[in-house]
Amino acid sequence: MDSRMAETSTTRRLRLLSANIQAGTSTRRYSDYATRSWSHVLPVGNKRAALDTIAELAAQYDIVGLQESDPGSWRSGFTNQTHYLAERAGFDYWSHQPNRRVGIVASSANALLSRMEPVEVSDYPLPGRIPGRGVLIARFGRGVGSLTVAVAHLSLGAGSRKSQLAFIGELLQDHPHSVLMGDFNCTPEHPEMSVLFQRTRLQPPSEAVHTFPSWRPQRAIDHILVSDGLACAGMRALPAAWSDHLALSLELEVPAFALA
Repeated sequence: MDSRMAETSTTRRLRLLSANIQAGTSTRRYSDYATRSWSHVLPVGNKRAALDTIAELAAQYDIVGLQESDPGSWRSGFTNQTHYLAERAGFDYWSHQPNRRVGIVASSANALLSRMEPVEVSDYPLPGRIPGRGVLIARFGRGVGSLTVAVAHLSLGAGSRKSQLAFIGELLQDHPHSVLMGDFNCTPEHPEMSVLFQRTRLQPPSEAVHTFPSWRPQRAIDHILVSDGLACAGMRALPAAWSDHLALSLELEVPAFALA
């Protein structure tokens, strides 16, 4: 990555953020998974304050990918968290993909916030032993080399992840300027990741940035992967309020024609 990257007349510099926001729930130690499990299904725990903190962070970026954003259920006070964040952070464009629902009690979605209007937004359910995972894809620009940004949240099991990554690889294989961000639940070195790198122009990150658990990061399982035709710099991890994942950010240099 080139830390000297700068916007020119033929390129545009974009700031990207990816965050698993855990629906605004607070997890600050492993014991919270047991002692605070009720906060994952009840409208308690000051989730609104967490969302406001996340909005302050998101406001600094051009494109934001979210995982575990509640699209409106009992635990979020029937607030569409993606819409709320878009309004609080000043984004004109937002999309979400609800992909897991437990009645009216709790729901989860992939989401995208953008300062640019997407030409097209698509979403797909991902294969896996347990349903409820998906990928959200937005295209910016109308040409063959347009920028494609995908947001995904992969399964915990390696077998399911392999089939999911193969599916995503098929979707992105004809997109030379692409970005895939999200919670992968695995590091780039895991064997199942190879199918993605073989089928697309996405590249493994040049360095491992640990994002989980947020209170003592030891695993690099959240990623922003960029195709080899794009320059990027400044990958770093940041707190996403009180989520159990740190957010990831980077700066991306995109050819101007890719956004035309």
